[in-house]
Amino acid sequence: MFEYKVKIALAPMRRNLSKRPSGMPFAWDAAEKRAEEFVGYIEKNFASENVEFVNSKGLGCNDLMFDDASMREFLERFKSEDVDAVMIINCNFGNEEIAADLARELGKPVLLWAPLDEEYGPDGVRTTDSQCGLFGVSRQFQRFHIPFSHLPSCRVDSPEFSEGFNRFVRVACMVKNFKGMRIGQIGGRPMPFFSVIWNEGELMEKFGIKIIPINFALIEQRMKTAPELYTEEISEYEKYFLSKFTLDEQTPKYVRPMATLAAVYKHLFEEYNLDILSAECWTATPVMFDGLAPCAVYGMLNDMGYIVACESDIHCAMTMALLKCATLGEGRPLFGEFTVRHPENKNAELLWHCGLFPLSQKAEDGKDSAPRIINQREWFRAKDGVYTVARIDQDGGEYSVLPLLCKTTDGPATSGTYLWAEFDDLQNVEDRIIDGPYIHHFVEIEGDYRKEIAEFCKYFSNLKVDKSV
Repeated sequence: MFEYKVKIALAPMRRNLSKRPSGMPFAWDAAEKRAEEFVGYIEKNFASENVEFVNSKGLGCNDLMFDDASMREFLERFKSEDVDAVMIINCNFGNEEIAADLARELGKPVLLWAPLDEEYGPDGVRTTDSQCGLFGVSRQFQRFHIPFSHLPSCRVDSPEFSEGFNRFVRVACMVKNFKGMRIGQIGGRPMPFFSVIWNEGELMEKFGIKIIPINFALIEQRMKTAPELYTEEISEYEKYFLSKFTLDEQTPKYVRPMATLAAVYKHLFEEYNLDILSAECWTATPVMFDGLAPCAVYGMLNDMGYIVACESDIHCAMTMALLKCATLGEGRPLFGEFTVRHPENKNAELLWHCGLFPLSQKAEDGKDSAPRIINQREWFRAKDGVYTVARIDQDGGEYSVLPLLCKTTDGPATSGTYLWAEFDDLQNVEDRIIDGPYIHHFVEIEGDYRKEIAEFCKYFSNLKVDKSV
């Protein structure tokens, strides 16, 4: 399963010049003082359970990278620590050659930052010119076709720094987990759904993504052995369905099979080292297991942190993974499709699915919020708020992701799990989806992660962000 902790290397850098007296342009002591200040501040204020740092203490010249030899020292440490990303800090003008060499050989997302230059001597001498050097560094990156992110030239304790740095952490998490992820595919696709067709070979070639096929004969066998193997788990899941929901008359006889299926799917993640699970659902599971529907099971698993997409939509499963990583694993993605327009609000749309949202995303107020299970499918309205709405899809081998933003609005109560989403211009959204290569299946997650998605796409030449809406 995904790892949401990100390890970031901190690489302070200075210009490679002979030693100069204090107060002169590019004097070493000014760069060294800044490096100690900035690295210390970043480690103190941004380390968390999801963020770990690898610094350069004891390397280079007083912890700074400045020439080929010191760059090699930095590279060796960062590789040995298996960092997920690197932040290069221009403590003065910097060194564009070694910055590009470090980034290229490390092969991880890289963040460039030039702190605000604010040191002026009595005679007006500037000692750093950090921003000036940033343009040379970025140009060298471009020559080597190295994707990179950058922060505004600002103070380390500014809101601009905090916002940009935290965004880069989320992007690093997205990149780390997207490359080479393993998607379990249970069964085929629903026969009438040509729209969810995927290209397994392309996904492996372009992104290193592996599709792990799991046929229903295996699921049938596991359903027979699960009651003995996972007795306590199944009892726990039964209690979950019985205590969290009001059940209709059809569902009680399926509660134990639902709990059993949940245990089977959970252990498939562990057995096959899966990051995501995509499954044929309403066309196969009821036939195999005497009317059993997996919808509420998927909702529970998603709440537990196991990403499960229905209707064999691999591209939607990939999008669910991407958005969850954008939240460092804290968010719970919803599989809600464009379904019907609001009867009165021309810019509002029903984002709905038959009953598989995580229960933690249920609306908290009294309106439409009492959770029910009707014929094994959850019924409730999702939380109010602002949501990123996105989908990855492809056409002719070209992959793109369409990121949208909506806010919830009032609308008629309906079946299944849903939210009424208001867009700035719904007709523009509809036109873009119809023009392709997108379909009605989209993923929603609380918060605005459009900038993270755009930044993430920099690190995948085969995936473009669609900015047309």
